[in-house]
Amino acid sequence: MYYEIVPMDRSHIPQIAALERECFSMPWTENMLEDALFDPQACFIVAEDGEEGNILGYAGLHAVLDEGYIDNIAVSPDARRHGVASALLDVFCRFGEVNLAFLTLEVRKSNTAAIALYEKHGFHQAGLRPGYYQHPREDAVIMTREFSEKP
Repeated sequence: MYYEIVPMDRSHIPQIAALERECFSMPWTENMLEDALFDPQACFIVAEDGEEGNILGYAGLHAVLDEGYIDNIAVSPDARRHGVASALLDVFCRFGEVNLAFLTLEVRKSNTAAIALYEKHGFHQAGLRPGYYQHPREDAVIMTREFSEKP
C-alpha cells in the first residue's frame, strides 16, 4: 500500500471528521479539527494514498514546552495492518527524540493492538484513568515514552 505522510490542511477536514466518526465513540468535529489547524501548539498529519488523495489515517499532537501529548491516531479499517499507524506514530517519535522530554497518550484498556503498537515504539504503561472513556465506559491506559536528555 503506497501512501504519503503530509501536514493536515483544510481540504482534509471532511475526510478526517468522517474517519473520526468511524473510529471513535466521541469523535472530534470538523470545527474542532479546524481549530487545531490554527493552534500553534498542535501538529496534525495525514496519511494519503498517492493515487486519489484519500485519507488512510491521521494523527494529532500537541506540544507544550518539552511535553508532547498525542491526541488521536486513527486509521481507516481498510488500511489497517499496512503500517499506516506505525508510520504516523514514527513521525511523532522522531520529532520527540529531538524536541521533547516525553510523549504521552491514552488508549482504551481493551485496545490490545494499539497498546502493542505503542510498546513497539518504546512507550510503556505509566498509569490508568478509571472510567475515562464513554460509550462504552472503559478505563484508559496512560502510555508514555521518555526521551534521553540532550547534551
